[in-house]
Amino acid sequence: TAISNSGYHWPRGRTTINLAPADIKKEGPSFDLPIALGMIAVTEELDSSPFENFSFVGELALDGSVRPVKGVLPVALEARRRGKRALFVPEANALEAAMVDKIDIYGVQSLRQTFAFLRGEIALLPTRADLSKFFAAKGQGHVKRAIEVAVAGGHNVLMIGPPGSGKSMLAKRIPTIIPPLTLDEAIETTKAHSIAGLLDAQESFVATRPFRAPHHTISDIGLLGGGTFPNPGEVSIAHNGVLFLDELPEFKRSALEVMRQPLEDGKVTVSRAAGSVTFPSEFMLVAAMNPCPCGYFGDLKRECRCGPVQVQRYRQRISGPLLDRIDLHIEVPAVEYRDVASERAEETSAAIRERVVQARKRQQDRFRNGKVNCNARMATRQLKQHCKLGQDSQELIRMAMSELNLSARAYDRILKVSRTIADLDGKPEIAPEHVSEAIQYRTFDRTLWV
Repeated sequence: TAISNSGYHWPRGRTTINLAPADIKKEGPSFDLPIALGMIAVTEELDSSPFENFSFVGELALDGSVRPVKGVLPVALEARRRGKRALFVPEANALEAAMVDKIDIYGVQSLRQTFAFLRGEIALLPTRADLSKFFAAKGQGHVKRAIEVAVAGGHNVLMIGPPGSGKSMLAKRIPTIIPPLTLDEAIETTKAHSIAGLLDAQESFVATRPFRAPHHTISDIGLLGGGTFPNPGEVSIAHNGVLFLDELPEFKRSALEVMRQPLEDGKVTVSRAAGSVTFPSEFMLVAAMNPCPCGYFGDLKRECRCGPVQVQRYRQRISGPLLDRIDLHIEVPAVEYRDVASERAEETSAAIRERVVQARKRQQDRFRNGKVNCNARMATRQLKQHCKLGQDSQELIRMAMSELNLSARAYDRILKVSRTIADLDGKPEIAPEHVSEAIQYRTFDRTLWV
């Protein structure tokens, strides 16, 4: 219907559409646009060889308009990795995809417009995103600060807030402030991608930190790795990068629980009858979730429709041991009107990224003689050596441990986050204000989960 309503005809006879490779499950409407373009190219007898340099993604409405789809940022990263010259996306997704440089992003409104451009009948300009301003979302200053701390130290972070508060948007903009890969990290990351079969002739070396955003329907094997001949899962493909899990409670409980080993050890072991294989998995976990099934628990403007039992059951999908392994818990409230309407200039991604890079350099100097590459990976020995506290700081943590009923693992993570905050501040010693800020990122242990 979308093809006929756009003024084109479906090819005569039987049509076979091959979505290769066959061993990967395909779902969702993202394939509508490329399939329709292929069918029109056959009918119009158009040379489709130039299409090999392009990628397409988008859902088609019955009238031929192109609707937005989820997961465009990872698609853009993959298209660039495969050496594509351009990616055609729904116009509503264009700015998101344009975060990725070195590939032209075209936002299209309809099937007819897309095909007319491919035939050279009309001109389209690629969408450009000013990455220096791409983190400049209105309001949410405390959330941006927490994300800056998390990226600077490689810490795991959980954002919780109502729909529309900007959780997913802020997570997807993390690539604009994340530090570059070192050569050793790039080699390690490339090895994981090579084993997973993600490299090709056009892109045989991974030079940027991965950003992986699997859907919540992913299986345990898809997330952790496995198979008859073990292959890396998403936790290993995201090695030295970011693993973004949106709508965290919607993931299967078993899939979340298998993440505990890679989050703690930075590696994952897949055992089969023929033997076991260990893959690296040092990634930064970024997770987002609503506070309840309807999303509006605690919202001052929208009434929550969930009962206490529903809210408790929803939150219990995230186990205590998994939550313990997440360093920062951030509340993301709905954006206030005064923030949206404010003319005040927001801090740019470039400025934040510079502070992050400087903090990482301090960590590289600190750990230059060991295998640790960031504060989040410190073991007990490094904690004792690099996270010494004064009397006032020790008293702050003692009170927090008692009042918030924190675990020993949470204590270690407070120390690591405190060290990162001190690095961002350019201070060699951890001060009480650094510890105080780190403790604030653990308050959900009491207010939301106990």
